[in-house]
Amino acid sequence: VFSIFVLIKASPFGNLFPPDNFLCGASGAGNNWAKGHYTEGAELIEEVLDVVRKEAEGCDCPQGFQICHSLGGGTGSGMGTLLLLKIRDAYPDRITATFSVFPSPKVSDVVVEPYNATLSIHQLLENADEVFVVDNEALYNISHNVLKQPQPTYAQLN
Repeated sequence: VFSIFVLIKASPFGNLFPPDNFLCGASGAGNNWAKGHYTEGAELIEEVLDVVRKEAEGCDCPQGFQICHSLGGGTGSGMGTLLLLKIRDAYPDRITATFSVFPSPKVSDVVVEPYNATLSIHQLLENADEVFVVDNEALYNISHNVLKQPQPTYAQLN
């Protein structure tokens, strides 16, 4: 789990994030929306909100919030929608926009991804002002059919 933080910090984008904005839980949500929303995510959400609050207070006039998350796994779908709910509660007059990556069987073989996405949709409808749908299957098809990449990798899709 910690290796992903090391990779992000070492990447060209590593300097975009202050080191104390990185938070890590003891375990992931295990591809389970309910664990991300009610158990694992609920344990970590106050620390996440403290970071969000600190960043918002550092702005002169924050207009809104953007959340980039995947709806296939438990953390992106469950904790992502929990974060959206908490941001809506704390900042009801600010615009919330999500860039939500919807799952595709061509990119992943995790059987519960459609369920996680379905459970997330209700939260997105209730708590987001704008939802930008990123279709993993469409990205895969563009990479494969237009860009002629026989087996697109995660790096190429992202």
